[in-house]
Amino acid sequence: MDPKQQEILDIFTRTKALLQGHFVLRSGLHSGFYFQCAQVCQHMDAVTRLGELLLAKVKTMPGMNFTTVLAPAMGGLVIGQEVARQAGARYVFAEKENNVLVLRRGFKFAPGERVLVVEDVVTRGGRVQECLQILRAAGAEPVAVAMLVDRSAGTGRFDIPAVSLLELSFPTYAADALPAELARLPVEKPGS
Repeated sequence: MDPKQQEILDIFTRTKALLQGHFVLRSGLHSGFYFQCAQVCQHMDAVTRLGELLLAKVKTMPGMNFTTVLAPAMGGLVIGQEVARQAGARYVFAEKENNVLVLRRGFKFAPGERVLVVEDVVTRGGRVQECLQILRAAGAEPVAVAMLVDRSAGTGRFDIPAVSLLELSFPTYAADALPAELARLPVEKPGS
């Protein structure tokens, strides 16, 4: 693991954001590991550093410029706002209404507005896809996806460029296909 990735993993470990046990993910899949990014978001020094690292990675992408950051609630709220703050960009968030992400609170996008989507953890990418749909329906231009952790094992694909600070895939299982050692543990659904 390179030193930057080790630094990121150390931040998640130090802030107790990487949990071990038996968890049901937002996707409905089960896992022995869970990234509870709300834990890391309690520590502003860690949020600032993760924002710096994520924005630096975004800036290495060819032709990358954006004027706005869109983050899905709840997970992407804090890191999305921090990336927008450091980039000097406008910040907008989408929130759940009837379990679907929507824009509320008077948020709107201008046609052609260049938007970076920022998320905390991607397992399947459902919330990011919903953000992309919101942007396209408004006529905005999604330019890239930036995430703290990609735990999709290569399955979280988007039709625009995407970067992550950490690619760390732990096995996930359908409820009817749990390994015995995981099935023995009490189930937690920490929330996303």
